[in-house]
Amino acid sequence: MSAAATAVWGRAEQQDFRARVRGALLGGAIGDALGAGVSALTLEEIRADHGPEGIADLAPAHGRRGAVTAATQLTLFTVDGLIRAQVRRDTGAWHPPTDVHRAYLRWAATQRDWGPDERRKDDGWLAREEWLYTRRNAPRACLVGLGDETMGTLEAPKNPTACDAGALVRSAPFGLLVGWEPQLVCQLAVECAAQTHGHPTAYLSAGAFAVIVHGLARGETLDGSVQRALALLAARPGHQPVTDALQLALGTVRQGIPGPARIASIGAGDRAEDALAIAVYCALVGEDIRHGLRLAVNHDGPSEVTGSVTGALLGALHGETALPPAWLSELEGRPTVIELADDFAMEMTQGPALHGPTVASPGWLARYPRS
Repeated sequence: MSAAATAVWGRAEQQDFRARVRGALLGGAIGDALGAGVSALTLEEIRADHGPEGIADLAPAHGRRGAVTAATQLTLFTVDGLIRAQVRRDTGAWHPPTDVHRAYLRWAATQRDWGPDERRKDDGWLAREEWLYTRRNAPRACLVGLGDETMGTLEAPKNPTACDAGALVRSAPFGLLVGWEPQLVCQLAVECAAQTHGHPTAYLSAGAFAVIVHGLARGETLDGSVQRALALLAARPGHQPVTDALQLALGTVRQGIPGPARIASIGAGDRAEDALAIAVYCALVGEDIRHGLRLAVNHDGPSEVTGSVTGALLGALHGETALPPAWLSELEGRPTVIELADDFAMEMTQGPALHGPTVASPGWLARYPRS
């Protein structure tokens, strides 16, 4: 992050980066919303409800079209935590996992409270967004892992048997730290995943996802980014299931016309490594973002999970302007997602102009308090 904070960004570079940040966050939210409409349905049930081609458009979920789940909620708080980490660095307190954990505790409060508590002056602006105070199928491991203030670590992780995708789906923002080296991005994502998901396949899947997004945010190819993730995984204990799943996804790309049968051959998607592999496959074979997302949600597994991860990959790869405008127009919380994405991009490219030893924007510090 220090490199990103001190580098001189040209205007074109800033615009490209902001487009990829917006793309990753909005793309993940769109995929989440598309999948939410068929959450917990089998492929047979999806086809019975939406026709032989499966779901092709947003469907009502949680009382409206375009509603998002806890996957998007947690992703937004990951971004909030990363911005706060950068702002707090001015104080000499530099431990991003702690700042991200504090952000996750703010999310956990949204799952308990009726609405924002104005007495909590250190909440910043995101925790005051009333639409986030709804429970949207949050994984049990997230609720339990963030049920107290003790932070899980790799040495003492929370929920050591949790291997679902609850940590995976919130980890795209780590990959947007383009000033970091890939191995550091992986390490941070892994450490923050262990705060709720202590099984190696869960936290290593989160790390691999972050590394793939990191490559895409830097303008690299999806295949090359996956290969880098595989190389970084190889040195980590317990990596084999994640490595095998990703290699299976790459091999399945060459096996013929994409469809639900190909996805089923990769896995059900209820484990983190399978969900990541399905998303990588759909992002690689999708003709465009709409096609890739439709592939990602039409299967027997947790459609909102695979939709969210696929959307983040494709959004980071192609940028916000490639996202389907009709789906964007109905997306729940779109103004919040865009505002947070732009704040993240501004912090990463122009942070020294907002805060530092000699500069302090009161408005910025009110949005992202140092406390």
